[in-house]
Amino acid sequence: MASKRDLKRTINYITSELFAETVAASLYNGNPSQEDVDGILSSIVMVNSDFIKRVSHPEPGMKPGTYYQNLIHDFNKQVSEIIDQISNMG
Repeated sequence: MASKRDLKRTINYITSELFAETVAASLYNGNPSQEDVDGILSSIVMVNSDFIKRVSHPEPGMKPGTYYQNLIHDFNKQVSEIIDQISNMG
């Protein structure tokens, strides 16, 4: 398992790239509604905040390996949904 620091760095990196991609897509993909763009950007910020908190405070009573595997799976699922939203924007 990667260290908590590496996991947090990865989460921050991926969410910052998603944020930049959303801004770029909003500028170059026609004329998407500002509400859609704001919704995607706020969901990216919320995902980042939520998963950073979850890395720092694991669930008591659960094996750490299982907990972090579930956390990574959930994060990847959320990122996939955001990518779908970005590609459907406009």
